[in-house]
Amino acid sequence: MAFADNLKQLPSIAHIAELQLIDAAGNLSASIPNAPGKTGSVTVYNALFAKHGSINVAAAEEGLQLFAEHTEDAKARPGAHPNIDRLLDVIASGKGYAVKVVAS
Repeated sequence: MAFADNLKQLPSIAHIAELQLIDAAGNLSASIPNAPGKTGSVTVYNALFAKHGSINVAAAEEGLQLFAEHTEDAKARPGAHPNIDRLLDVIASGKGYAVKVVAS
């Protein structure tokens, strides 16, 4: 399925202002705002967090499937899709993230 179709199957993020990704040392590694251009990433990461409890290797692998056609583009153009790049890094390193949901 295409990315847009996958998003329709995932839970609403209307209640989320941003997702914060916390590394193993407890530091804020990234913040993904629920804003135009980032809404799809927030939707995917939120669904992965709800299912897996964190962004771990299994979550990252599922995330790459959910990002669908954008995953191949991210592999071809590193840096073009930083939230997909982050999932690829989780898989490569085995180091994931805890997630903090900031309510809107």
